[in-house]
Amino acid sequence: MPAEGSQAEPQPRGAGPHPGPAGVGETGGGTIAAVATAVAAGAGSVAIVRLSGPEAEAIGRQLFVAPGQQLWESHRVLYGHVVDPASGERLDEALLLLMRAPRSFTREDVVELHCHGGLEAVRRVLELVLAAGARRAAPGEFSQRAFLNGRLDLTRAEAVVAMITARGRRAAQLAMAGIDGGIQRRITALRERLLDQLAELEARVDFEEDLPPLDGAAVVAELAAVRAELEALVAEAHQGERLSEGLRVAIVGRPNVGKSSLLNLLSRRDRAIVTDWPGTTRDLLESDLVLDGVPLTLVDTAGIRVTEDPLERLGIERSHGALAAADGVLLLYDLSSGWSGDDEALRRLVPDGVPLLVVGNKADLLEPDQSSLGAGPVGPADVVISARSGEGREALATLLLQRCGLGDVTGLQVALNARQRDLAAGAAAALAASLEAAQQQLPWDFWTIDLRAAVRQLGEITGEEVSEAVLDRVFARFCIGK
Repeated sequence: MPAEGSQAEPQPRGAGPHPGPAGVGETGGGTIAAVATAVAAGAGSVAIVRLSGPEAEAIGRQLFVAPGQQLWESHRVLYGHVVDPASGERLDEALLLLMRAPRSFTREDVVELHCHGGLEAVRRVLELVLAAGARRAAPGEFSQRAFLNGRLDLTRAEAVVAMITARGRRAAQLAMAGIDGGIQRRITALRERLLDQLAELEARVDFEEDLPPLDGAAVVAELAAVRAELEALVAEAHQGERLSEGLRVAIVGRPNVGKSSLLNLLSRRDRAIVTDWPGTTRDLLESDLVLDGVPLTLVDTAGIRVTEDPLERLGIERSHGALAAADGVLLLYDLSSGWSGDDEALRRLVPDGVPLLVVGNKADLLEPDQSSLGAGPVGPADVVISARSGEGREALATLLLQRCGLGDVTGLQVALNARQRDLAAGAAAALAASLEAAQQQLPWDFWTIDLRAAVRQLGEITGEEVSEAVLDRVFARFCIGK
C-alpha cells in the first residue's frame, strides 16, 4: 500500500474516530509491534518493523538516533540508527517514518522502522522494540484496529488480505476494487434499500390506521429486485474465487502423446522429463503459472493404460484421482496416429460436470491440408497444437479459460470472498422467505421477520453488525504485521 494515511482518505459511511460495530470491544490495547514485511534469510533488502499505539513515538525516540537537526514531524522520513539504549550498541542503520494519529492506517500514532532485510537484523530490532514496552501484535491486529477506529470497513480490511495473497493480475484488480470500497458501496446500497422497506412495514405494524395505505406490490417488487442483485453477486463470487485461488487443470492422455511437452510449453520452462518411451511419467507433476492473468496449476498425469509395472500402475491410480479433483481437463491425443478407441475410453473417464477440452497434438507432423479442424486425423479436437513448436498455444489458453468459465471476466467489477458470499446468499434466502409471506398475504409483521434477518446479514458483510467472535475469526486469517 502507499504511505498509509499520507492524505485524507474517503471514510466509510457512518465512520467516526472510534465507532466500532455494536457489541464489539477494543483489541488488547497498548502499543503493538510486528514485522510488516516478509523476512527470509538472505532475501529482501528492506524489512519494516511497525509500531502502533499511544507509546509508538516515545519508543521510536528512545531507540532511534537521528543525527543533525532532523525534525520529528508527522509523515517525514528520518535517517539514523537503531541503538540499544542500555549498551549504546548500534543495531542497524535505518530510516524512521512517523505517522501521527489520525493520519495513519490504524488512526493511532504509527512508527515504522525501515531496517535491512534478512533474519538477524530485523529480529534484533523487533526484540529491542518489545523490550522498550511494546507488545507483539496478534495476526491482523493492525487491520483490526483500523476497522475499530473507523479507518476501514470490514470489506476493505479483507480486501487488503486479498491483495497480499493475489496470485494473478485479475485477482489483484478485484482486490483493489475492494480496497477502494466497491464491495462496501454495493452492499450498503442494498442494505439501505431493505431498511427503507423495513421502516415502511414496521410503521404499518404500529400505526397503520394513521398512515396512508402501503403499496404491497411495490414492496414486493423492491425486495425481489434486491434479491436478484444479491444472487448475481453470489454467482460472481464463484468466478472471483476461481480468479483468486486459481484453476487446477489435469493433462491426461495415452502414453507418449506429449503431455509433458504440453506442460513445459504452457509453463514456459522444463518441468517434466520428455522421452519417446511410453510410461516415462510415473507420478503427478505440477506446475504453477499465470495464464492471461489467471493463476493455473497444471497437473501432468501418468499415461493411463493397462500395465503390469507396479510403479506405473500407482501413477495411473493417481491420475484417476487428479481427474476427480480437477477444475478442468485437457485430453491430449496424437494427431499423427489419429483418434483411437483408447482416446475415447479416456474421454469417458472424465467425471460429469468437469470442463473438458480435447487437444490434438503433434500438428507439426501433419501435412498442410490436414492441420485444420475437421480434416483427416484431427477427429474430435477442440483445438490443434504442436507442443514441440508452440503452434496453437494462445488458442488453447483462450479456449481453456472459456471452458472453465473464466473466458470473459472483464465485466466483473467486484467479487465477494467466501464469508461475504455465504452471508449474501443467506440474505437472498431470507428475502425469498419474506416474499413467500407476501405471496401468502400474511400480515405485515410476518414480512418483517425474514427481512430483518436479511438486513442483519448484509450488515455483517460490512461490519456494521458483527460480533467480536466473528471479528476474531476474520482477522485471525491475516498475517502478523498487517
